[in-house]
Amino acid sequence: MSEKTFNKTSLILVLGALTALGPFSIDMYLPAFPKMAEGLGTTVSQVAMSLSSYFVGLAAGQLFYGPFLDRFGRKIPLYMGLLIYILASIGCAFSKSVEALIFFRFIQAIGGCAAGVTAMAMVRDYFSSQESARVLSLLILILGLSPLLAPTVGGLLATYLGWQSLFWVLAALGGFVLCLSVFFLPSVYVPNKQQSLHPLMIVKNYWAILKNPRFYTYALAGAIGFSGMFAYLAASPTIFMEIFKVSEQTYGFIFALLASGLIGASQVNVILLKRFTNSKILLGGLIGMVSMGAAFFLGTFYGAFGLIGTLVVLFLYLSCVGFSNPNAASLALAPFAKNAGSAAAMIGFLQMASGAIASVLIGVLKAQQILPIAAVFLATSSVALCVLLLGRRS
Repeated sequence: MSEKTFNKTSLILVLGALTALGPFSIDMYLPAFPKMAEGLGTTVSQVAMSLSSYFVGLAAGQLFYGPFLDRFGRKIPLYMGLLIYILASIGCAFSKSVEALIFFRFIQAIGGCAAGVTAMAMVRDYFSSQESARVLSLLILILGLSPLLAPTVGGLLATYLGWQSLFWVLAALGGFVLCLSVFFLPSVYVPNKQQSLHPLMIVKNYWAILKNPRFYTYALAGAIGFSGMFAYLAASPTIFMEIFKVSEQTYGFIFALLASGLIGASQVNVILLKRFTNSKILLGGLIGMVSMGAAFFLGTFYGAFGLIGTLVVLFLYLSCVGFSNPNAASLALAPFAKNAGSAAAMIGFLQMASGAIASVLIGVLKAQQILPIAAVFLATSSVALCVLLLGRRS
């Protein structure tokens, strides 16, 4: 494929594969938590710490790759990250203790986050702000294959081939994405030779990005709102398999059903963008998240929700995330061209850091009941809406 010309459909498919690698790495092993705990001689809550370590690795790795993407172009840092991901996945498969698993999951995230950062930076390379929101919504559609397929596949692999097989499959997926990137990913971005890799200059560059009022308003509002989804990821095995006592197979079906809300809303977002601005859709999405968070908290507090009620409110909550997240990201990226890689990395860092805090909070609260989980949903969405409203006034 020529580096000067490209087919938008094939580009979006490759970017979608890059974007989906991280979610596959999360969603595939969630149903295997009980079997992993049994195999490693530990508890489900300890295994869940490997999810938190993955989020921490994603957050830290974003900041590492940003300057390298701007300095050396999009491909070399991407190849390096994918190789690290493949090796760390193999390390997870060979883990004999939960501590080793937590460590290798952290390294796996450090490598794998290169895929997501590169995809977001390349969206900015090729598309305008309004187009970017549409493309990011299309990437969510491709990304939607993860929650639709990964939990079911992961449950079957863990049951019939052992939980280690999950990480061998992830290593193979990493290799497949690497091959796609080498042979089918174009790049029109000209490396910025003036981008310094001195630690002090990197910090100054990130600080300059963070000081941009448009960036911190939309990036923070989007990231804090998005953290509610990470809280859901961390809490969903507890909610459905421990509190509501559903089977691993039923959990996979529920996970896919709820994910369809996020996916469907992201596609409706493409249609809405023809009539409304990014900022209006973002505001509506966050208001919807606060409303659903409040309904979830109050309904749980008064004991009004059983399994069906919980499914309905979570479906609507995740649908609102599908409206807010792509628009927040495109609005935050809009002011940047030369350092789009660093800006994309900072967005990713804020998303993953917020997600890590939310998921760790679920563990700290020892959330064996739904109420504290609902409280996290309400708190994150409320703070996100406040950040947006205050930032737009300043």
